[in-house]
Amino acid sequence: MAHDHAAASLSRIAFFAALKPRQISRIARQAEQCWFRGGEFITRAGTAGDCAYLILMGEAQRWPRPGSRTELEPVAPGSLLGELAMLVEHTYGATVVAAGPVNCLKLPRAMLHEQMGADPDIAERLARVIRERLSLTASELRRINEALNPSAVLRLGASKPPLALPHPASMRASG
Repeated sequence: MAHDHAAASLSRIAFFAALKPRQISRIARQAEQCWFRGGEFITRAGTAGDCAYLILMGEAQRWPRPGSRTELEPVAPGSLLGELAMLVEHTYGATVVAAGPVNCLKLPRAMLHEQMGADPDIAERLARVIRERLSLTASELRRINEALNPSAVLRLGASKPPLALPHPASMRASG
């Protein structure tokens, strides 16, 4: 049953929504269940991360950056922490601490890369999600640029070809 709960939780995450149910199920089976006690760090801002954490049960808090005037921010079940760290070398951007007992699904980068190597369709589907996000970000940056400087519109990347991500077959060769 824990596997079914993990797979259902993964399928609700926008990043994984493009995957087929059997692909999500395979990732859920390979992911690690982990528990944090109240007060334990789930992620620490500025530290290297090699995985993402999907909060399955319990609540956590995102701590403000030192010197910030913001308050503690609740992090509810269903939140994915450290998404970039499960794909590429990355340092966590936020400190997240368990507010009480927290059950997470740990998604290590090595496991996800192994899954993409075994099933290139996973890599292709996730690459499509990333391309869509980058396209939306570029559009938003253009909109902001035009709002800030309407007389000298800078076309971000207009003369360059669209971003191309590596083909899934090349991932197998690089290991």
